[in-house]
Amino acid sequence: MKKLFHLFIMAWMVFFFAGESLYAQSVTLSGEIRPRYEFRHGYKTIFPDNHKAANFISQRTRLNFLYGNKYFKFGLVLQDIRVWGDVPQLNTTDVNGLSVHEAWGEVIFNQKLSLKLGRQEISYDDQRIFGNVGWTQQARSHDAAIIRYRPDKTTKIDVGIAYNADKASLYKTDYTVNNYRALQYIWYHGQFKKVGLSLLLLNNGMPYSGTVKQKVVYSQTLGGRVTYNNKALKFNSAFYYQGGKNKSNRSLSAMYFTVNTSYTLPTKFTFGLGGEYLSGTSSENRALNNTDNSFKPLYGTNHKFNGWMDYFYAGSYMNSNGLIDINMPLSQKINQFTFKLIPHYFIAAAKVAVKQSDGTWKAYKSDMGMEIDFAANYALSKNMTITAGYSQMLTTETLQVLKGGNYKNSNNWAWLMVTFKPTFFSKK
Repeated sequence: MKKLFHLFIMAWMVFFFAGESLYAQSVTLSGEIRPRYEFRHGYKTIFPDNHKAANFISQRTRLNFLYGNKYFKFGLVLQDIRVWGDVPQLNTTDVNGLSVHEAWGEVIFNQKLSLKLGRQEISYDDQRIFGNVGWTQQARSHDAAIIRYRPDKTTKIDVGIAYNADKASLYKTDYTVNNYRALQYIWYHGQFKKVGLSLLLLNNGMPYSGTVKQKVVYSQTLGGRVTYNNKALKFNSAFYYQGGKNKSNRSLSAMYFTVNTSYTLPTKFTFGLGGEYLSGTSSENRALNNTDNSFKPLYGTNHKFNGWMDYFYAGSYMNSNGLIDINMPLSQKINQFTFKLIPHYFIAAAKVAVKQSDGTWKAYKSDMGMEIDFAANYALSKNMTITAGYSQMLTTETLQVLKGGNYKNSNNWAWLMVTFKPTFFSKK
């Protein structure tokens, strides 16, 4: 890690000073250290009997380098992800080691058109389909090529493609990484004064090994999002449809719909009301391997949605009975403090049932419980924040059928996070 760091600094200095007199450029060197303590007692799944809560501290450390001139841009983000104590004091190697979160170059053809190549974050709109998953210490990035077109200040069009392989080889080999094999998408956003409109078409190719030779099966996600922003009053709604084949080569037909609104008072108190519908597959249809009706928010920042305890799409709930989430976000800003309180009520979108020994199916209520999330943030400066949170999940027997554990147990989660984001150098 030390050698890579020294090499990185030397390369930056050479690159900066050698080209300084040639043309206008911008250079930024920044960092991030983010330790986070967590208490987990029923996080992601219902707490089972005869177990004790987990306590640990994880940490993300990043070094960010950005360079740009009128011909191209360059970005490099190195990161180290660790849990305090995962290596001994006299350490020679890390468990995870230093990794490259982003490494990309962007060719600037003109003021309207560019091509971005390499390892990069892909994030659009509210991050429901594409997001960087910033809450997780490792976050998400893609190996992709993106054509970026900006014809004017109110219009954005991106066309992205990706093709993944395990390694450089002499002939075609199976792809065994838990990832897509190929991906293509087009995204549009237009801003019409107070109204914003986004459209997305995504063709997602997953490796399928259920045949003699591995093949790629494709699903399509098509939809859009509308926003309205009148300062105090905000509104957004989105709809997506998924078709094609899922990664098990079953027919896929699913949909997503959401409506959310909020209003901010002069006292900086904001109250909102929202709902999400993600279609699901009934227990009987899943057992029969019928059409998959479960909507999958493929590469989104799922921690942001459906409760911070990540019971649903941030885990193993993709091929599921779906979800209806009714929520009421509340927030208050007081000087450097921000407080948030978000209650959720969860309902299964498709029938939940368990097959009995006599071949019949026992149905369960659709009510899956409630979650209450609370967080407080204090900004000491623009480069340092302290954030704490507490969440409580009130589960039901229906959720126990889907997730396991004992629904009568208490399920809660608490965390404390300190974020340092210094800018070491910036020149424009």
